[in-house]
Amino acid sequence: MSQIPVEDQVAMTMNNDEIADATSESNPVDSCSDDFEFFTKIGLTKLQEPSLEHTIIKASFCTGIGDQSELAKKINIVAIHKNSHSSRSREARADSFQVFAKAVADKCGGDANLKYGWYGASRNEICEIVMHGFSWCNTAAGNRYSISLSPAKFAFDSVLSSEADENGLRHVLLCRVILGKQEVLTANSNQFHPTSPEFDSGVDDLSAPRKYIVWSVYMNTHILPSYVISIKTPCLIEGSQGFLEANTIKPNSKWEKKITRKQLIERMKEIAGHQAVAAIVDLFAKKENEGSSSSSSKGEAGAAKGR
Repeated sequence: MSQIPVEDQVAMTMNNDEIADATSESNPVDSCSDDFEFFTKIGLTKLQEPSLEHTIIKASFCTGIGDQSELAKKINIVAIHKNSHSSRSREARADSFQVFAKAVADKCGGDANLKYGWYGASRNEICEIVMHGFSWCNTAAGNRYSISLSPAKFAFDSVLSSEADENGLRHVLLCRVILGKQEVLTANSNQFHPTSPEFDSGVDDLSAPRKYIVWSVYMNTHILPSYVISIKTPCLIEGSQGFLEANTIKPNSKWEKKITRKQLIERMKEIAGHQAVAAIVDLFAKKENEGSSSSSSKGEAGAAKGR
């Protein structure tokens, strides 16, 4: 099956011929690695590091987390496995993907807008997706109405939505995605189909997309899992700060300082409900008071001791 290039973010110039050569050459693969039996037993093949295919996928991932950044230096790519679509059902899904890609291309004037997108999840969920396809039950999918993937240059976002397994490894899927003509979707949208037949997928921002959104009705025809990248990361806490040194941590949201505290609380009430937010505020106020009381007691005790 012909392959499309991993996008321009890779630190080398590629065209269709180059990636096709890379994926069709007789790359050495290892399908019997005990460390990754959970992948090899479902038909994935491990790419050997000297191969061009391994080099291209690795370069794409590293570029997506900031090639020369401190973060990139701390993340170790342990293995890359390829989905060869060896079973009949997976071969059928791959063939179906090609049929839909052609149909979308015909509708869009010859361009199906094929891209690569990252999807981070738990190892078990990734295995389920490779074997059976996406489901609205997938915990990392976002919601039951759509599947969200990160563009090639935002691989870091998929790492944040992944989960460490018992060996401390995280796994992300690199998928081919049929995007066609896109429409902008608002956050937490419950839309599960295009607003018009002219649209094929959703996006959070047309000019600078951070999310590719594929509706549930298209999730197993417009997304094709191609590779699984297994990585070892530094100890991760909630959010990107877990990867960074203390002196490099800074807010990374485009909404930084864009809303007031009152607006934030009102928005939280809309999402979580008034009672839940009130309970959280009360809990933090109580902890703050306990902390103040404890500090005061220690101060008084110290003063008494000094006398």
